[in-house]
Amino acid sequence: MQLRQLISELRKQSSVAGSALWDRIADELERPSRQRRAVNLSRISRFSKENENIIVPGKVLSSGDLSHKLTIAALSFSEQALEKIKQSNSKAVLIKELIKENPKGKSIRIIG
Repeated sequence: MQLRQLISELRKQSSVAGSALWDRIADELERPSRQRRAVNLSRISRFSKENENIIVPGKVLSSGDLSHKLTIAALSFSEQALEKIKQSNSKAVLIKELIKENPKGKSIRIIG
């Protein structure tokens, strides 16, 4: 039920802000759970830059380490991934929180 509300909120924000990013994230989250993305921290670290905003339309897993400071938004995080994110002075937020922080969806990179 929470996922449906999140998808609805993403669609609404997409039309209000005129941002295709939120619509794309909603499309990703509508996929069956077996097809949803699972991304390791090593991949996030490899394809991101210092102080960047990253969104993962799925789950963040703990394999690897972060080499720089980021803000990572995802549907969910493994416990170990949260610990590693905290150790690297990065920030982990849920997608719903990122919508409130950045309603227009500017300067956000999708990784997955």
